[in-house]
Amino acid sequence: MTAQTAPSAPPTAPQTTASGRLGDVSGPAGAASVAGAADRATGPSLSPSRAADFKTCPLLFRFRTIDRLPEQPSADQLRGTLVHAVLERLFDLPAAQRTPDAAAALVTPEWQRLVTEEPALADLFTATGSPMPDEADLLSDFLAGAGALLDGYFAVEDPQRLEPAERESLISTLVDDELLIRGYIDRLDISPAGDLRVVDYKTGGAPREAFEGRALFQLKFYALVLWRTRGLVPKVLRLLYLKDAEVCDYRPDAEELERFERTLVALSQAIERAKRDRDFRPKPSRLCGWCRHQQLCPEFGGTPPPYPEPDSAGPATVASPTVASPTVASPVAGSSDAPGTAGAASAPGIGGAGRDA
Repeated sequence: MTAQTAPSAPPTAPQTTASGRLGDVSGPAGAASVAGAADRATGPSLSPSRAADFKTCPLLFRFRTIDRLPEQPSADQLRGTLVHAVLERLFDLPAAQRTPDAAAALVTPEWQRLVTEEPALADLFTATGSPMPDEADLLSDFLAGAGALLDGYFAVEDPQRLEPAERESLISTLVDDELLIRGYIDRLDISPAGDLRVVDYKTGGAPREAFEGRALFQLKFYALVLWRTRGLVPKVLRLLYLKDAEVCDYRPDAEELERFERTLVALSQAIERAKRDRDFRPKPSRLCGWCRHQQLCPEFGGTPPPYPEPDSAGPATVASPTVASPTVASPVAGSSDAPGTAGAASAPGIGGAGRDA
């Protein structure tokens, strides 16, 4: 099926109701369902971000999942995490209070909360050279950028008309009797008729048609889990591109999700073969420009670190070369949702590892 781009005016969204009838992952029954799937899993597991990593470049998958190399988040990634947090808190307010001003008032408190939880994030705003704006200006610009993205949200959706069934919910299921697939949904709406709508916030620009499939991969992943756990194919998969104030709706069907399930099983088998053979080859593409690990990639004259042994604890130690931490004044090229790279969708686990790693 083909994705359709909705008009930028606020769409007529179905009113949502309590999700108890269909199961709320954030409630006791839903939590038990997620825990049950994890308890039964003895084989491999897969998340949207790790699946996308392997499809993009097997060596990138190894660096993030096997070596667990640290990645400093960019300003764009961190801004996306902040906007996701603000939108989650916005729906804690009574419907009548979910205004643009209320969202703007949440930006600074949510940023302060993120820094309290992970103080190193503040280092992104430390001036390390000259000429550089002072730290107050860097932070002010950063927060203003988050505000602009929230303006984009209100341009395409009216939160006063919505009561999401679930927000930032972990969902999981077993497929093929052994593969555990799981991930976090930004938002799940359920209409009075019981129809499901999966909503994902994207803080980067709307992708060109060539990258549209990459953007929808994550939502198909969630749709498959919901179908297998609740017996319902989501009516709509919705991407909200806040930077461009655009809405992209996609309507999957059961046959498509069956094919997608077979694709994930085949992908998992390829990953397990690569682990067994310790063979994670680089896959050069235009996306290499966004990669943080070029200094370790053979395509750029680098050498990967020794493959971690099964009893190794902690991330691999890389003695050289030294990699300078990026600053807000020099963010990496591309948006926070650049295909194949860690983006805002990785929240709350900030950076490349992602929340659904």
